Amino acid sequence: MSENLNIQQIRADFPILNEVINGKPLVYFDNAATTQKPRQVLDALLGYYEHSNANIHRGIHHLAEKATSEFEATRRRIQEFLNARLSEEIIFTYGTTDSINLVAQTYGRAFLKAGDEVIISTMEHHSNIVPWQMVCEETGAVLRVIPINDEGELLMDEYENMLSERTKFVSVVHVSNALGTINPVAEIIQKAHAVGAKVLIDGAQATAHIDLDVQALDCDFYTFSLHKLYGPTGMGTLYGKKELLDAMPPYRGGGEMIKEVTFEKTTYNELPYKFEAGTPNIADVVAAKAAFDYVDTLGKPHIAAYEHELLTYATDALQDIDGLRIVGQAKQKVSVVSFVMEGIHHQDIGVLLDQQGIAVRTGHHCTQPLMQRFGIAGTTRASFAVYNTTEEIDRLVQGLHKVKKMLG
Repeated sequence: MSENLNIQQIRADFPILNEVINGKPLVYFDNAATTQKPRQVLDALLGYYEHSNANIHRGIHHLAEKATSEFEATRRRIQEFLNARLSEEIIFTYGTTDSINLVAQTYGRAFLKAGDEVIISTMEHHSNIVPWQMVCEETGAVLRVIPINDEGELLMDEYENMLSERTKFVSVVHVSNALGTINPVAEIIQKAHAVGAKVLIDGAQATAHIDLDVQALDCDFYTFSLHKLYGPTGMGTLYGKKELLDAMPPYRGGGEMIKEVTFEKTTYNELPYKFEAGTPNIADVVAAKAAFDYVDTLGKPHIAAYEHELLTYATDALQDIDGLRIVGQAKQKVSVVSFVMEGIHHQDIGVLLDQQGIAVRTGHHCTQPLMQRFGIAGTTRASFAVYNTTEEIDRLVQGLHKVKKMLG
C-alpha cells in the first residue's frame, strides 16, 4: 500500500521527472514502453565508465578483472531475482525481442518439423508473433492462436482444446502490453507440459509488477528487458533450463562463444557464453544490478499494491468521461489503462495531451492482430509506475476533458 512507500522521496530519485514539457511539469504515463531511471542506476552507469571500463573475460589486468566481476555479479543477481537454479541458465541478450528470436531460431529450427504445432495468443506483441511465423514457414510447423474474450482474457477452454501430441511449443505473454491483462501462465505451462510441449513466457511487462519464480512456474524459458524495470536500455535476459540450452545450437558466431577455432572445425563454449558472442553491452549489464537493488529496496509487493491503487483510481476516473471506453477490463491486470474516445483519433489525443506535458502512448502498441480483434485501429494507453501519483492522473483526466471539448 502507499503508506509503505514515500512517493515524494521516490520521485526525487528520478531526475527526469523535473523536466518541463511545453511549459508544463512532465507527467510520464508511458511506462509500459520504458520506465525512467533512478539516480542509483545512472550513477552505476557512470561509475562503470569512470572506474571499471575494460573488456571482460579475456583480460588479466586489474580493470578487466574488475569489469568481469561486476558483469557476472549482475548475472547472479538475476538468477536470484528469478529464482533460477543455476547462474549459467541466465543468458544476456539485447532485450526481449532478441531473446525470443534466439529461442525461435535455435530451439525452433533444431526441433520443430512439418506438422508440429506452435501456440501463441491473440494478445501477443509482434516480437512474439513474427519470429514464430518465420520458423513455421521454414520448418512446415503450424502456428495456432489462443482467442480472447471481450474483456481481454484468454479463453482457456479453447487453449486446452488446442493442445495435442502435435503441440511442441507454446509461447505466450505473461502480461499484455496493450491491455494490462495478467495471463494464468502457471496453468498454461502445466497444461502444455502435460502434452510434452515446451513453454516460453514473454515477461517484458511482468517483471516490474509481479514476483517471479521460474522454478515454481516450471517454465522452460522466460525473458524480459531491463529498460522496463527501471534499468538501462539495450539489455535483456533469457532464462532457459540448462538441459534445453545445452541442446540448442549457438545463435551467433564470433568471439567468446567458442572454446577453440581452426579453419577446419570450431568447438563451442559452455553455458552461458555459448549464446553471448562478441563484446557484450557491459556497462548496461553492470548498471542493471542497481535497478534490481532499487526495486528490492522498495519491495515488489509494496510497488504492486501502490500501482494497483493507481490503476483503480484511474479506471474509476476515466470511466466518468462521456464517450470514453476502456479496452481490456480483465479481472487480473497490472497498471495499464488503454482506451478509445468516441469520434476522436488516438493520435490526436496523444498530441493534445503532449501539449499539456502529459506523455502517453498511442497506436496499436505492436499488437495489430489484437487491435483487429477489438475492431479498432489503436488506443491511447496510460501506464503507471511507482513514481506516479493520483494528482498526475487528475491532470490526465483534466487533459482529456480539454481534448473532448476541442475535438469531441
